[in-house]
Amino acid sequence: MTYPAGPPTPGGPPSGAPAVCVRHPDRPTGGLACTRCGRPSCPECLREAAVGFQCVDCVNEGRRTVRRGTTVAGAETGVRPFVVPALVVLNVAVFAVTAAQAGSIGSNFRSPLFAEWALASDFVSAGEVWRLVTSGFLHIGPLHLAFNMLALWIIGRDMEILLGRGRFLAVYLVGMLGGAAAVMVLQPGQLVAGASGAVFGLMGGLLVALLRLRRPLNQVLGLLAVNLALGFFISSISWQAHVGGLLVGAAATAVLVYAPPGRRAPVQVGGLAALTVLVLAVIVSAALA
Repeated sequence: MTYPAGPPTPGGPPSGAPAVCVRHPDRPTGGLACTRCGRPSCPECLREAAVGFQCVDCVNEGRRTVRRGTTVAGAETGVRPFVVPALVVLNVAVFAVTAAQAGSIGSNFRSPLFAEWALASDFVSAGEVWRLVTSGFLHIGPLHLAFNMLALWIIGRDMEILLGRGRFLAVYLVGMLGGAAAVMVLQPGQLVAGASGAVFGLMGGLLVALLRLRRPLNQVLGLLAVNLALGFFISSISWQAHVGGLLVGAAATAVLVYAPPGRRAPVQVGGLAALTVLVLAVIVSAALA
């Protein structure tokens, strides 16, 4: 593209003078120009495009305005996990505090913080509702912490990429509440702690997501069966929290991945809100029983 001669413009070349690059005024362009904005540009400032060549400014602008693809849950693709590492750090930090208070890694459950944060229906009924959430960040001994954090790291990263950070955190927390609700109903009076309810919520969510994406389920079903079975054969493991988290996490993920694209946001928000209200109603009913 060339420019006809004309009257001189402020800051531009004089009439009849060769066009110069807008980024390098000392370089004549020889008639080269950006096919998008039309400004004269030297070869160094041009990039090959689908049609012709574009200047670096137009290329950068195009990158900013191009819309990224989305997953079945509406999350932008290519976003790196942030919530999962933050949750791992938070759980490890809480464990370190309880171990320091107790003066023991293996008997960290003897710490004052553990006593104030662990879940038991009697305490919740007395108004200590924070235990429904804080109990999900406590762990009894390093092995309990390691198993849960490993599962969170392996399953959580893929789920966060699929759901997006906000949706993932919502599934994690509502799964945690689901596990707490099951403990309140099926395990009253028992002191319970651990992120297992939330982690099993992610397992249930992964199962639903694979169904939505029509991917093989064999490995997930096997992993799920083994972990559920452990809860029934090892008395120190709360299978109630596992089952509650699993069911609620699966339901929450179903709301997210099956929401119609045209009405995705209101369906997802409304569905998660309704599910949360239902879980809280179960908890309140158990607390008043």
